[in-house]
Amino acid sequence: MKPREAAAELGLSYPTIKQWILTGKLATVKTPGGHHLIPRSSLTPLLKAVPEKKESRERFQKVSGRNQLVGKIVELKIEGLLAKVVLSIGEQRITSIITADAVREMQLRKGQTAAALMKATEVMITRV
Repeated sequence: MKPREAAAELGLSYPTIKQWILTGKLATVKTPGGHHLIPRSSLTPLLKAVPEKKESRERFQKVSGRNQLVGKIVELKIEGLLAKVVLSIGEQRITSIITADAVREMQLRKGQTAAALMKATEVMITRV
């Protein structure tokens, strides 16, 4: 199989597979044109070493950050690789742009309770 196909099967990036080929970590067969082909048998030991792609986000639920605001999701819009999430917190709204994958992994839905976690070294105040 081609290196890109092997990368997809292992859930790794193409540059990682290419580096493994060049360092000899992954055995290949060269075509007359100088291209690398990877026998399926070379992937077998690696398939066992690669963790399942589906990760649990449970480990992210307990964090040390104290700047957390809890509210309801009032708007959720996925467009391409990014998603817009709007939380209603009291009479205020906070908007976050995160990856669409994160929205899917957390199974976020409009109406759910969620927390906005802020990490900053400065907080500015303005008189209203």
